[in-house]
Amino acid sequence: MNITQALACSKKLEHASDSPKADVELLLCYLIQRSRTFLFTHPEYELSEAEKSQFDALIAARLTGEPVAHLTGMRGFWTLDLEVNAQTLIPRPDTECLVEKALELLPPSAARVLDLGTGTGAIALALASECPAWHLTGVDRVPEAVQLAEKNRARLQLHNVHILQGSWFEPVNDQFDMIVSNPPYIDPEDPHLSQGDVRFEPLSALIAEDHGIADIRSIAEQARAFLKPGGRLLFEHGYDQAVQVRELLALLGYSEIDSGQDLAGNDRITWASWNQS
Repeated sequence: MNITQALACSKKLEHASDSPKADVELLLCYLIQRSRTFLFTHPEYELSEAEKSQFDALIAARLTGEPVAHLTGMRGFWTLDLEVNAQTLIPRPDTECLVEKALELLPPSAARVLDLGTGTGAIALALASECPAWHLTGVDRVPEAVQLAEKNRARLQLHNVHILQGSWFEPVNDQFDMIVSNPPYIDPEDPHLSQGDVRFEPLSALIAEDHGIADIRSIAEQARAFLKPGGRLLFEHGYDQAVQVRELLALLGYSEIDSGQDLAGNDRITWASWNQS
């Protein structure tokens, strides 16, 4: 089997994936440890018998719905390559919109930023890579997630990040210029939980009570004691939750409340300022 023949296997994935062509390319790059460019400049490259066997196994696993990120153990996010595993959410492109807005809300000069529910460390590490003067703290309740985020931090040599274990604000006693979070926000009854990659991700990182708003409310309530005057709070939330999140923040005394869109044009992130002492 050469690369051209391997790439043609994307047809097998058409009913199992929304991106069969990209899936096969990523699996091939992982398998032969070459770049995507290599696939198209060396179509005649022959896979060894061992590589062909491994490739067939990867395709079979993808046909069952196993996420590509779990099969390769890596996921690209922002400008970083992050290790992933089944104990955390797979970082998604829409979350890069939260990173982009966070970078707009604060200048690159010295600042303290808290990332709640850090998972792989994706948000904290992306911000740290862009703003070396910022001091980032990432918090996660799950020990395996903390270990993974710390492993990513060490591999990327980002020394302005600290990863802590605990539930939301439990392990911190500081005040911050900005608090960011991509918390669980899916309604436990949402039918999408039985579809796609989320079937292989931890439910605890996906669902929240009260139709998905419970964790956002808890963070917003507690954040008031951990934000400096004028500090910013920034959430990723469900595509249909922006109005509810804005109303919640206004009720809790936040100001300068606004929302922004994800890559599909849905209101996916909402931010506010805390201007009370």
